[in-house]
Amino acid sequence: MSKKAVVAGHICLDITPAIPEQSSSKIQDILSPGRLINVGNADIHTGGSVANTGLAMKILGADVTLAGKIGQDALGDMIMQIADRYDASLGLIRSSEDSTSYSVVIAIPGVDRIFLHNPGANDTFCADDLPMDAIKEAALFHFGYPPLMKRIYENEGKELVRIMRTVKEAGTVTSLDLAAVDPDTPSGRSDWNAILSDTLPYVDIFVPSVEELMFMLERDKYERLRRDHPDRDLTEIMSLKDDIEPLGDKCLDMGAKIVLIKCGAPGMYYCTKDRSAFEGFGERLEFNVSGWAGKRGFEKSFKPEKILSGTGAGDTSVAAFLTSVLNGCSLDESVKYAVATGACCVAAYDALGGLKNFEELDQKMAAGWEKN
Repeated sequence: MSKKAVVAGHICLDITPAIPEQSSSKIQDILSPGRLINVGNADIHTGGSVANTGLAMKILGADVTLAGKIGQDALGDMIMQIADRYDASLGLIRSSEDSTSYSVVIAIPGVDRIFLHNPGANDTFCADDLPMDAIKEAALFHFGYPPLMKRIYENEGKELVRIMRTVKEAGTVTSLDLAAVDPDTPSGRSDWNAILSDTLPYVDIFVPSVEELMFMLERDKYERLRRDHPDRDLTEIMSLKDDIEPLGDKCLDMGAKIVLIKCGAPGMYYCTKDRSAFEGFGERLEFNVSGWAGKRGFEKSFKPEKILSGTGAGDTSVAAFLTSVLNGCSLDESVKYAVATGACCVAAYDALGGLKNFEELDQKMAAGWEKN
């Protein structure tokens, strides 16, 4: 029997108008008041970590149960129909008291995405919504986007700690992803340094983006970089030695065993704890610690065939990494599949349309797929 996984957390419906390339790369020149922008057809797909990571893992061959909360409304019906295509709707919770979350994704070529987001039922998701029967049979549990889920981050993140501790005590390997935070929201004003300090002792695999992580753990440095480079992609100016590696070390010190930091177009940084930390590491995962313990490095990204949208690139990279772990791949293989999947993802407007299976990725890499 194949090793099973549960992917829980944030789920929504993404509505992405197809926006053609513009003459300017500055968002203020493009989305200016009073201007009419002709767009193409709207791409409507599921979004959020549950859909992007969970369904990507299904496409890549993993046996996955989705655990997300949606409303009993028209948008919820659409999410169920999409999940049904992948035989993945069974674990979704439908609430009569909440609306279905949705995002309008403004994805302009050459400009970072803007999201107009309604959190909906995600704000009431809690530990009581976890499918514990499935979790007790699973080798791996992944939770995504706690900063976008009110019940999860409020009260100093007690519900997030409760979720990760409950799953860990069930003998399942745990994984956690974050999400970008608006500093002028209750989530952005939360003490994420304290939340992560309390949570990461129950997290085996931590897969944040570098900007999210710097915002949460080194807020002053993040704000200084953003102030000094207001129109730059911060991943292009961050130093591996001075910025990224220290963040990875902090995460290991807080308790995570495997840290994979998504660094945008440049690639991914990884670091892991020493071998002793992996004792009793998820019997159901059948994890081979050889080649994983005490490692660190940076994996450069592959050059995409084209770039249409960055929607879901980080989530699907995580999906490839976690599926590789389930498959018993080495650390080197897992990280390569992660950056390769990210490069495929950006070639489509939605998170799943550009994905390739591992065999296809192997063929592209063997044929000399160029890296950035």
